[in-house]
Amino acid sequence: CNWCSYAGADLAGVSRVQYPPNVRILRVMCSGRVEMGHIVRALEMGADGVLVTGCHIGDCHYISGNEQAERNIAATKEALKPLGMDGRVHLEWISAAEGQ
Repeated sequence: CNWCSYAGADLAGVSRVQYPPNVRILRVMCSGRVEMGHIVRALEMGADGVLVTGCHIGDCHYISGNEQAERNIAATKEALKPLGMDGRVHLEWISAAEGQ
């Protein structure tokens, strides 16, 4: 999410919070735009896991994008369950002030 989570990641960088060098942050305008195909493609390309972050419920810049993200991630996890890969996908709500 460009409006909350990415700003939180930016704050973490300014605060010199360290994360592993193999972590890649991809900026999207809204977490609700992340679809199953994006996540599956990341896993196919060798990602150990995918963490989708968005605004807290009620704080979405696009009103209900985070609710759409919740539905998309639930559907993705359900589809990955028979492969035992559902635990490799997570959704977290992060505000711009939570960059620690």
